[in-house]
Amino acid sequence: MTDKTPICEPPVFSVIIAVYNDWDALDECLRALSAQTGAPSFEVILVDDGSTEPAPGTVGDISRGFPLAIIRQNHAGISAARNRGIQASHGDVLLFIDADCRVQPDCFAALASKLATTPQQSCFQLHLVGDCSNRVGRAEELRLMTLQNYLLRSDGRIRYLNTAGFAIRRAKAPEDGNLFSPAATRAEDTLLLANLMKRGELPVFVPEATVRHAVRLSLMECVRKDIRSAYVERKAFDLIAAQGLRIQLTNGDRLNILPAMWRSSGTDSIGRAAWFVVVGRQALRLVVSTLYRVMHWS
Repeated sequence: MTDKTPICEPPVFSVIIAVYNDWDALDECLRALSAQTGAPSFEVILVDDGSTEPAPGTVGDISRGFPLAIIRQNHAGISAARNRGIQASHGDVLLFIDADCRVQPDCFAALASKLATTPQQSCFQLHLVGDCSNRVGRAEELRLMTLQNYLLRSDGRIRYLNTAGFAIRRAKAPEDGNLFSPAATRAEDTLLLANLMKRGELPVFVPEATVRHAVRLSLMECVRKDIRSAYVERKAFDLIAAQGLRIQLTNGDRLNILPAMWRSSGTDSIGRAAWFVVVGRQALRLVVSTLYRVMHWS
C-alpha cells in the first residue's frame, strides 16, 4: 500500500529511506529533512520493509514541508526495499540515507551545487560524520573520518560508498529501478561500489554535504550487530569476488590506517578509548568473516 502526497512537478531529489522497526530514529531524521535551507525541491520515499512494530501516526505528518510517500512491503531486505523506493520515486537524483542519519541544514544545497558544477559525474558520496555525544558515537566519528580520508583520491573521487549518504543521477540507474542486488542483504552498498568500479566509475566526494550518523545502540549492541553483519555480508563479498574485483581493505591498508587513526583520536582518554573501540570491532568482524570463509570452503 502506498500513501502519497500529490506532486505537481517532479522534484530534483528523491530521498529514499528504508525502515525496519527504526521508528524512533526516523522521527529525528525527518525533522532534519524539514530543516533544510536553500535546498532544491525534494520528496521523501519511506519504505517500510515489513516492520513488526507499527509506524507512529506522526510519521505521515503533512506539515513537514515536503511530499512524503509511505510504502509498505513484506520483509524482503534492505536492497529490495531501496529498489522499491526507486521505483516509486520521481526525482532526477536518487538520494539514499538511513533512518538513524541526520542531514545537516545545508546538506542538500551543497549537493545541488556539486551536481550543477559536475554535470558529467553520475554518483556522489556525501560526507559522513559521527555523533560524538557518547563513546560509541565518538568511535563512529573516528572510523568514518579515517576511512574517508584514506580512501579519498587526489581527483576528488572516493573508493568508498555508504548509503547512509549516497546520491546517483536517475539517468545512471537501471530503468527497472533495481539498482541494488536483492541477493545482498548486507553490504549492498559495497556491492554497488564494485559494480560502479567495474564500469570505470567512482563516487565524487562532496565534503560540504554532511550527514551525521547518530548510532543509537550501546557498545554491546554494536558488537552483537557486528557479529551478525560480518556473517551476513559475506554473501555480498562472495558476489564481488566472483567478478574478480577487490573491494575490501588489504592487511597492508589496515596497518597503514591504524597509526593515522591513532593520531586523529587526539590525546584525551575519550579519544584513545574510541580508537580501541574501533580497532576491537573491526578485528571482531574480520575474525567472524574469516571463520565464515573457512566453514564455507571446508
